[in-house]
Amino acid sequence: MKRRKNRFDQEKEVRAIARERVGPVKPARAIEPKTKRKQRKHPKRLNDDLA
Repeated sequence: MKRRKNRFDQEKEVRAIARERVGPVKPARAIEPKTKRKQRKHPKRLNDDLA
């Protein structure tokens, strides 16, 4: 059997050119839990302060 010629894929070529222009991809970072990322909007009140 003859080997099939690879057809030109324009989408792959465009992506390759874009990768060359942009450069290497930044390494992935671990996602912190939401409780550590986000500050509370209202601080917790202590019941002793209300009395």
